[in-house]
Amino acid sequence: MSAPKDNFSRQATLYKKFRPTYPPALYEFILKLVPNRECAWDCGTGNGQVAVELAKHFTHVKATDISEKQLQQAPAQANIEYSLQPAEKTNFATSSFDLITVGQAAHWFDFDQFYPEVTRVAKPNAVLALWGYGLLSISPELDRVIQHFYTDTIGPYWDAERKHIDSSYASLPFPLEELPPFTGTIEQSWTISDLEGYLNTWSSVQAYIQKHKGNPVDACMADIRKAWGEKAELSVRFPVFSRIGRIVK
Repeated sequence: MSAPKDNFSRQATLYKKFRPTYPPALYEFILKLVPNRECAWDCGTGNGQVAVELAKHFTHVKATDISEKQLQQAPAQANIEYSLQPAEKTNFATSSFDLITVGQAAHWFDFDQFYPEVTRVAKPNAVLALWGYGLLSISPELDRVIQHFYTDTIGPYWDAERKHIDSSYASLPFPLEELPPFTGTIEQSWTISDLEGYLNTWSSVQAYIQKHKGNPVDACMADIRKAWGEKAELSVRFPVFSRIGRIVK
């Protein structure tokens, strides 16, 4: 197995501060599929956003990531156990979990290794829920600026795995008994500084900085300020997509 990619340790603090949070409707949708709530695994937990929500409903939550710096940002909680482990090979016992979740991370995994591991550690009829969110939308004028930045300025610096986000995970292999997906929207009110902080969390931006020793967000923000107008905050929307399946064994 090749070494898993860690594209987010460098900007772990920014990631926690500026990444959007998932809507309550997403968790409500998934929880309806999981009657037994003894133990959940949040894989690719990052800063623990999903693990904290799962901990409200499950007796135990295991949360893993390959980034120690991301895990350092995660809130400590009595029924959450964080550990530094790859998605594809864990030390969890066979048939441990009622629910396995992956928020905005599954596209980085080695699928040939990940799905057998999921099958191994899942209880019979457990649920696997993979989800992500696409490019944000604010207003037609701002969307044009951001789309140009996304596609043209930093397009060449996205990892190949980004194609799975652009396809709303339709291109992701999913060898499970598939259930109806959750689709929805993340909606937040952001200042222009929030938007700037979020853009700086993009792995492509960090790759550009590493190569050119300059931040491409700076020039983009000049155009964003012109299009933003006078309002202190604007509504920002992200489309949420998912693949959900039941693990039959």
